[in-house]
Amino acid sequence: MDIRHLKYFIEVTRFKSFTRAADHLFVTQPTISKMIRNLEDELGVELFDRSRKQLVLTDAGRAILTQAQTIDKAFENVQHELDDLIGLQRGHIRIGLPPIMDAGQFIKVLGEFHALYPGITFQLIENGTKRIEEDILADQLDVGVGVLPAAEEDFHHFSFMREELRVVVPRTHRLAGRKQVKLMELEDEQLILFNKDFALNDRIREACKEAGFLPKVVSESSQWDFIGKMIEAKLGISILPYSVYEQLKEDLVSIRVVKPVIEWDLAIIWRKNQYLSYATKEWLTFTQERLMGSISD
Repeated sequence: MDIRHLKYFIEVTRFKSFTRAADHLFVTQPTISKMIRNLEDELGVELFDRSRKQLVLTDAGRAILTQAQTIDKAFENVQHELDDLIGLQRGHIRIGLPPIMDAGQFIKVLGEFHALYPGITFQLIENGTKRIEEDILADQLDVGVGVLPAAEEDFHHFSFMREELRVVVPRTHRLAGRKQVKLMELEDEQLILFNKDFALNDRIREACKEAGFLPKVVSESSQWDFIGKMIEAKLGISILPYSVYEQLKEDLVSIRVVKPVIEWDLAIIWRKNQYLSYATKEWLTFTQERLMGSISD
C-alpha cells in the first residue's frame, strides 16, 4: 500500500464515481479501479457496495475512510514541511494591512526581504484592524498590521509605531489657529471617522465618552484621502494619526488633542498556537529587526 491507494480511495468516495474520480486525478478509469481493488485485496475487505447504481461505502469502507483522510492530511503536512525546508526558495505569505497607515516604510522592508528571497510571494489585503484580526483567526491571513491592544489570548505581536492622534480641520475653521485643543471642546463638532471596521473608530468614540460626550458623527469612510476631501469641503472635521494627516494633499491644519491625549499603537500581529510556515517565521524575524531597528535609530 502506498499513499496513492489512499488518495484514489478518498477521491472515489468524494465523487461517488470511479470515472469522475479518474478524470479529477488525470488517470484512466481502469487504473483507479485496479488501485482500489488492490487496496481491498491487501486489507481483506470490500470498501464499496457495488450492487447499487451509486457507489456506497461499506462499514469497513467508512472506518477506513476516516483513517485514510487522517493519513493523507499528515502526508500533506510532511510535504509542506519539506517544501519549507528547501532554503526558503518558495513560499507564500498573506498579509493584512489597514489602508489608514503610511505603508512606505513597511513596503520598503518588504522589498528588502524579497531581494533576499525572490521565490517567496506575497498577498497584501487591505482592511481595518477588526477584519484583519478576524481573517487571521479564520486562517485567511498569516499575519497583519493591527492597532493595539489585540486580544492577548489570541495573538502574538510586536509594536513598531506609536503616535498621537490630531484634530484635522480646514484652515478657515475656528480652531485652526490653536496649537492644542481639549477633546471636550469638540462636543458640538461634526466628526468624520474611519468606519467601524477600524479600531480607531472605537478608540475615538471611547475617548469622547470618557471626556463626557457622545461624538456627532456626520460620516464614516474606509479611505483616508476621501476623509481629507470631505474635511476640505467643510462637511466636518476629523481625528487622525499625524502620519495620515501628513499624507493629505488638501490645505488642512492639524491640532494636538489633550485631556485626554489619544494615541494609536501599530503592531504586527499573528495567531497564537497556529502553524507558521518557515517563510512566515523568517519574514517576521526579518521585519521585526528592520522596523524595530528603524525606531531605535
